[in-house]
Amino acid sequence: MNKKLYVISGSSGVGKGTVIKGFLEKNPHFTLSISCTTRTPRPGEANGVNYFFLTKKEFQECIEQDKFLEWAEFAGNFYGTKQKYIHQCLEEGKNLILEIDTQGALQVKKRWPEAVLIFICPPSFEDLEKRLRGRHTEDESTIQKRLNEAKVELERAESFDYKIVNDDLEKAIKTLEDVINKEMADA
Repeated sequence: MNKKLYVISGSSGVGKGTVIKGFLEKNPHFTLSISCTTRTPRPGEANGVNYFFLTKKEFQECIEQDKFLEWAEFAGNFYGTKQKYIHQCLEEGKNLILEIDTQGALQVKKRWPEAVLIFICPPSFEDLEKRLRGRHTEDESTIQKRLNEAKVELERAESFDYKIVNDDLEKAIKTLEDVINKEMADA
């Protein structure tokens, strides 16, 4: 059976990581893709497990050699997904989930039209703002930046294949399973 690449995006604070984690716990035959980054590893992170950690020079060389399926710069660091890694995982028969931002997801769709794009939505914009403020982890200017970015991401989501509203975690996980099962059946 053909394996597909599932690209999952969503605004900061929407709970996409939690939805994906819940999905992977129930579907261990799926693999979460590992991205490359130039940022410094955080305590407990390991190369090849959480990210492939590259120097800025190495990352730049990969860009010049067109090795990335998608890449972006965020907060002074680069993030990207190597094409070879995706091909290798799919050739090994892995069902692959790529968790990236909307901009990267649309880059993937251009280069890999058969990729399935799934956007995790908040129940409402007001709810998203409440979630971001409720974390108490960021100052007001950072929250405003995230909210402005969320507006852009919600517009980009119109180009996605599916949108899943995360108003109830178990329901969102089940909907993600339904979407992926439908796509697998159509493969």
